[in-house]
Amino acid sequence: MKILVIIGGLSKNSINKKLFELIKPLAPKDFEFDSYDISLLPFYSQDIEADLPNVVIEFKKKVSASDGVIFITPEYNRSMPGVLKNAVDWCSRPYGAGLWNKKPSAVLGASLGPIGAFAAQTDLKKILSFLGSFVMYQPEVYLNFASYVDSKGEFLEPTKTLYEKFLTSFKEHVLRNKAI
Repeated sequence: MKILVIIGGLSKNSINKKLFELIKPLAPKDFEFDSYDISLLPFYSQDIEADLPNVVIEFKKKVSASDGVIFITPEYNRSMPGVLKNAVDWCSRPYGAGLWNKKPSAVLGASLGPIGAFAAQTDLKKILSFLGSFVMYQPEVYLNFASYVDSKGEFLEPTKTLYEKFLTSFKEHVLRNKAI
C-alpha cells in the first residue's frame, strides 16, 4: 500500500519531521511510505498552470500514484503553514481534475503548544473535504510533542499505541475508500 506523507514543517529540526520518523516503524507492514519535499514547489499561479514546471509534475505523479496521503502539519498562527496550502492547491488544479477527489487522506500534527496543532489540522481537514478527499476524522491525535516523548526523543509507551491505532485505522480507511 503506497502511502505518501506530506510534511508541512520545513525546518531542519522540525518536530513534524521527527513525528514522521517516529511513526514509520509503527505502521502496518504493508505500508510503503514515500514523501515529497514541498519546499521545492513554486507558488501556485494560473499563469504557469498551462506549462507546469517539472517539480510540480513530479509531485502530482506522487500524489496520483499513492493509495492514500498522510499530512503532517505544524501550526502557525492557528492554521497550517502556507507551503502546505500551496501543495494542496497545486493538486487541486486544473479545476474539475483535482487529484484530491476521492483520495483517502489523514491529518496529523505536532506542536510545542498545549493543543497540538488542533487548529491547523482542522483547517486542513476542512479544505481536503471541500476538494473531495475522503478524510479520516477518527481517531484524532493532537500531540504536544514535548509531553509525549522521552529524553531520547522516543515515544512514551501510551503514545506508541495511539499512533499504531491511528495507522491501522488509516489502512482500513484506505481499503474501505479505495473501491469507491
